[in-house]
Amino acid sequence: MDKGRFEKGWKKFEEIHGPVAKATVNSLKDICPDLGRFVTEFAFADIYSRPGLTLKTRQLLTIASLVTMGNASPQLKSHIKGALNVGCTKQEVIETILQMAVYAGFPAAMNAMYAAKEVFQGKPKKKK
Repeated sequence: MDKGRFEKGWKKFEEIHGPVAKATVNSLKDICPDLGRFVTEFAFADIYSRPGLTLKTRQLLTIASLVTMGNASPQLKSHIKGALNVGCTKQEVIETILQMAVYAGFPAAMNAMYAAKEVFQGKPKKKK
């Protein structure tokens, strides 16, 4: 493991996601700790730490991508929170999701908007 790369990624991961970063990595420890390391090193050290785009722009792009996937609600909610953490406004998040109605369809945009509404209202996760 490249400790410098992990530390760089960890700082960026925490900057965007706060305590969710630790919870995410910890949730993988008992099944696949390497996945937590890969996310930290690749996504946050190699990609999110690059120059050229602001964290706000990166988060809005990530939200757009997750909306188009249509099957990543937990990650979408996490990145909506992350977008707010790095300075995006609720309106920027809403407009990003609305824009995706053109490319991903109305069901995907509506589901994403419901997820955003839940995040904005600060509702806790539903327990199964």
